Parts: sequence; C-alpha cells; structure tokens
Amino acid sequence: MIKIGILEGSLRQQSLSRAVARSVPGLVPQGMTCESLPNPGTLPLFNQDVLDAGLPAAVGAMTDAVAGVDALLIVTPEYNWSIPGALKNAIDWLSRANPNPLADKPVAIWSVSPGLLGGARVHESLRQVLHSQDMQIMAKPEVQVAGARGKVDVEAASITNPDTEAFLRDHLARFETFSAARRAQTR
Repeated sequence: MIKIGILEGSLRQQSLSRAVARSVPGLVPQGMTCESLPNPGTLPLFNQDVLDAGLPAAVGAMTDAVAGVDALLIVTPEYNWSIPGALKNAIDWLSRANPNPLADKPVAIWSVSPGLLGGARVHESLRQVLHSQDMQIMAKPEVQVAGARGKVDVEAASITNPDTEAFLRDHLARFETFSAARRAQTR
C-alpha cells in the first residue's frame, strides 16, 4: 500500500489548485491511500535564527507528516512563472531536518491554473528545487490543469470535466507504480 501526502501550494481558501488537491482522495486507485499535509501557510518564514532558537512546532508537524508518507504529490498554482513563496518556504524548512524527509521520496507535480498554460512554468523551477533534495521526480506525464475554472468545482472540491478526471486518475495509477518501484529500490 502506497501512502501519498498531498502538499498544497496555495494558501487561498477558494484556490483552484487547493480544490484539485482536495479531490485526490476520490481519485486514488486501490492500493494507494492519501492524506493532506499541513498547509505551508502554517509555517513561519524560514530564518536560521528561528531554527537556532528551536524548531517551531508547525515545522515539526510538517516534517513528521512528510516523513510518514511514502510519496509526495504537490498540487500548486504558478506564481510569476515560478513556485509560490509559501511552498518554497515549506521545502526550505523540510530541507533542514535531519534526516531529510524529502530525500529519495517519490514526488509528482500537478499545476492548476485558470490560464491556457495550466501553470506549466512552475514545473521547471520546482523540479530544480526538488532535485536539490534528492527526490525521485516522476517527470512524465506532466499534469497541467489548464482552464481550471471550467473543470473544477471549488466549493465541492471536485473535478467536473470527465476527461480531466480520467487523466488525473490515470496519472495517480502511474504514480502508484512509480512510487512502488522507487520504494522497492531503496529497501
């Protein structure tokens, strides 16, 4: 059984990417479970002085939650052609843990946007950061939910477009296979 942790890249309550992230429990295949990780907005801005004074409780909770899953699914918008600040901040905090809960962990990225590109530009910068943590990135197929306002019900946290739902289900099945293979390699 593969347990994935869902890390949301948006802080906004009515976020399209947050709605997609929260739809994942209804999309996972048999053999996979999921849990939402603490929202990055619960973390203070990374500051070595803060860390030196003692690990903030919210950071400890995030670290424990990430350590407790087999794989990570990041569902995020794109901000200014890159990673939302709160998501990058969460990765910065997690990278300071010893042992690093991100190292060797399988990860997939879903970007969600009302625009035509579906947040495609966030993938490259996010992959670069994830590579720095020795994460095992499932690069293909890429998931970019473009025109998300017509495909997502934010209030119900559900996918309303049948083709998008089928694609996300298929991606999760592939991610399960990818994660199981990576887990077998590290054991």
